[in-house]
Amino acid sequence: MQEPIELDFVDLGIALGLMAMAIGVSIWEKLGLELNLALVTGRTILQLLVLGYILDFIFALNNGWAVLAILAIMLTITAIVARNRISQKIPYVLPLVWGAIFISTAVTVLYTSFLILQPNRWYEPQYVIPLAGIVIGNAMNAAAIAGERLVSTINSSHVEIETYLSLGATPEQAIAQYRKESIRAALIPTFNQMILIGMVAIPGITTGQLLAGVRPLDAISYEILITFLVAFANLLTTVLLTRGLCRQFFNSAAQLIR
Repeated sequence: MQEPIELDFVDLGIALGLMAMAIGVSIWEKLGLELNLALVTGRTILQLLVLGYILDFIFALNNGWAVLAILAIMLTITAIVARNRISQKIPYVLPLVWGAIFISTAVTVLYTSFLILQPNRWYEPQYVIPLAGIVIGNAMNAAAIAGERLVSTINSSHVEIETYLSLGATPEQAIAQYRKESIRAALIPTFNQMILIGMVAIPGITTGQLLAGVRPLDAISYEILITFLVAFANLLTTVLLTRGLCRQFFNSAAQLIR
């Protein structure tokens, strides 16, 4: 197998030509996307270069506290993004999102590290950071979908919920169906990806490993592991988050808060 081909700044500059052509197509078709394309191109370059230098430093440092620090920063940023997509009016949404993603990430990464990969050190950056990053990113999307769906459904169903409450239902019973539907909606992208994985296109993680010179079967093995990690983490995140959100809609007397 050929050795991995390393990309230098010249190669990346040539790759930038693809985005230049995309801007050209936008101009030709009068789509008005030129500014957006230029902005996202600049942000992609800046953010990934910064990430590359930070990870290079952490990998060289090889310190558990440094690994935990970068993971905490990643977790906090994703929690803020998910909170903004759910609601900024409901109390404690940020800590609820942060806690749900943290628990799901910790459970999946620790399970994988201690029972499957078993690296020399629990904080091995080569394994912990990529795995946690994938879980956190996917859990954020699942949390945002489930949270936004649940909040919007409850806000538009006050009469129905209060009817259930007046008939003797508990708050959990009154909104149980809404919560289930929110979790299911959040997991639709995960299920779709698992159904089509390996059939329609080669997953991005596998593609990256193949380009890096990893044996195809080894790359596929890691893809299977990561797919299961993401599926479990997304489910656990949405279960924890929706349970916490539901409690924010009722007061101590089990009355719906408007």
